[in-house]
Amino acid sequence: MGVMSVVSGKMRALVKHRAGYGAKLQVVPIPEIGPDEVLVKVTATTICGTDVHIYKWDDWAAERVKPSLVFGHEFSGEVVQVGENVKHLSIGDHVSAETHIVCGNCPQCRRGEAHVCANTKIIGVDQAGCFAEFAAMPAENLWKNKKNLEPEVASAMEPMGNAVHTALSGPIAGKTVAVIGCGPIGVMAVAVAKASGASQVFALDINEYRLDLAKKMGADYLIHSGKEEPVNKMAKLTDEQGVDVVLEMSGNPVAIQQGFTMLTYGGRISMLGLPTRPVELNVSDDIVFKGIQVHGIVGRRMYETWQQTAGFLESGQVDLRPMITHRFALEDYEKAFEQMMSGNSGKIVLYP
Repeated sequence: MGVMSVVSGKMRALVKHRAGYGAKLQVVPIPEIGPDEVLVKVTATTICGTDVHIYKWDDWAAERVKPSLVFGHEFSGEVVQVGENVKHLSIGDHVSAETHIVCGNCPQCRRGEAHVCANTKIIGVDQAGCFAEFAAMPAENLWKNKKNLEPEVASAMEPMGNAVHTALSGPIAGKTVAVIGCGPIGVMAVAVAKASGASQVFALDINEYRLDLAKKMGADYLIHSGKEEPVNKMAKLTDEQGVDVVLEMSGNPVAIQQGFTMLTYGGRISMLGLPTRPVELNVSDDIVFKGIQVHGIVGRRMYETWQQTAGFLESGQVDLRPMITHRFALEDYEKAFEQMMSGNSGKIVLYP
C-alpha cells in the first residue's frame, strides 16, 4: 500500500455514534494529517476505564464527549505517513502515543509542567481517537519504541505511565507501599514499586481476580478489603507504624478514607483514582497533624515519565505480559467491553 492510497481511503473504526449506551463499528474516512502530524497504522489498542465510561455513557461522559466520535486513546502502531515539518520520525517507526495534546503556551507548559497544561485535549475524548485502523497524531506526541517491543505492551505504555508517575512522584526505595485498587494501572504500580526498590508492596482490592494479578505482578502481601479491615491489617503488617506510601488507584470513597488513615506520620499519598462524588476526609487528624504529602496525579510527565517507562520495559525490570489478559478483534468490541465491565480482566487488547 503506497502512502497516497493510505491517505485517501476509508477505514473501520469504533464510533461513539450517539448519546447513550454502546458504540458502533463504522466505515469512516482515514484522517488527513497536517504538516506537524503523523499518520499511524494502529497495530494494537487497549481499553481504559475512561473508554468504559464513554461506552456506558455515564454523567461524566455525557458532559464531556460529543458524539459522533471515534474513541479509544491507548495504542501502538507503525508510522505510515509523516507531515513535511516532522524531522524525528520516519515511515516504519514503531510508536506509542502520549494521549494528552497540550498547548505549549500556558504558564504550566512554559515552565516544563505540560502534564498539567490548562488547555489539555485528550484523543478519543475531545477529538478522534484510536479504536480504528489508522490514527493521526501530533508528531511530538509519539514515543519511538525499540522494534522488538510487543505491540500490546507498547499500547499499554500510556496507562503504565500513569502508574510510573504515581509511584515515582516521591521517594520509594526502601519504603513500604500500599497500592489501593488493583485494576490494570494499580497492578502496574505494584510492579513499578517493586522495580524501584520498595521494601514491601501491599495490594488492596475487593476482587479476587485482580488481587491474583497483583500477586503475579510482584505484590508481597494481598489484602481483600471486603474480608478483612484494611487499616487494622496494615497496622499489624507495619509494626503499628502505618505504611510509608499510599498509591490510591481505586477512586472509591471508603478506600480513600482508609488510605489516609493507614498512612504513617510524614508519609505520602499519591492519588490517581477518580471518585464520582466529593469525599469526606478527617483533615485535622489524617493530613495536618500527620504532616503528610498529598499529591494529585494527572497523566504522565512529558517526557520524563515516558523515559522511565521505556527504561523499565526495555530492561526487563517490569514485565507487563501477566496483566494483558484478553485479546479481541476490533469487531468483537461488545465482548471486550463486557469482559472489562465484569471486573475480571487485566488489560484488554483490541486488534484493528
